[in-house]
Amino acid sequence: MKKITTFLWFDKEAEEAAKFYVSVFKNSKILTISRYNEETAKQSGMPKDSVMVISFELEGQQFSALNGRPMFKFNESISLAINCKDQDEVDYYWEKLTYDGQESMCGWLKDKYGLSWQVVPAGLGELLSGKEPEKSNRAAHALMQMRKIDINVMRAAYEGK
Repeated sequence: MKKITTFLWFDKEAEEAAKFYVSVFKNSKILTISRYNEETAKQSGMPKDSVMVISFELEGQQFSALNGRPMFKFNESISLAINCKDQDEVDYYWEKLTYDGQESMCGWLKDKYGLSWQVVPAGLGELLSGKEPEKSNRAAHALMQMRKIDINVMRAAYEGK
C-alpha cells in the first residue's frame, strides 16, 4: 500500500473514468472495486450494486475514484502533471486526454471528466530557468503562445532562432 493515494470525486462516472485512464497509461491497472450495498445506497442515494469506489494504478501512482453524486466538481486548482520523455509522448497524451475534453494554455488541459492535466516535455524546466535570462525569457514567451507544448519550438526560441 502506498502512503499517499490521490482520491477523485465523480458524480457517477468513476468506473468509466478509471477504465479510460488505465487505457491511456500503459503501465496501469484496476486494483479493486467496491459497490454500494443496500444500506450505503440508501444513505447516499446511489443505486444498489453500483460502483462506490474503484481503485486503480497509473504508472505506479495509486488513485481511488468515488461515485459520490454531483456535489463537487473538479477545477484547475489541482492538476496531474505527466512528465514526458519526448515530443512523441507529449503528442500521445495530449491527443488521448483532450478527446472530448478541452485544451488550455501552456500544456494544460481538461479531460472529458473535467480533471486538469499538465503535459510536460523533458527539458522544459531547463529552458525556463537557464543561466542566461534573455534566452529563458524567449522560451517563456514561446510557451505563453502555446496550448500543447512543442519543445522544439521552445528550444528554437531559447536559441534565438
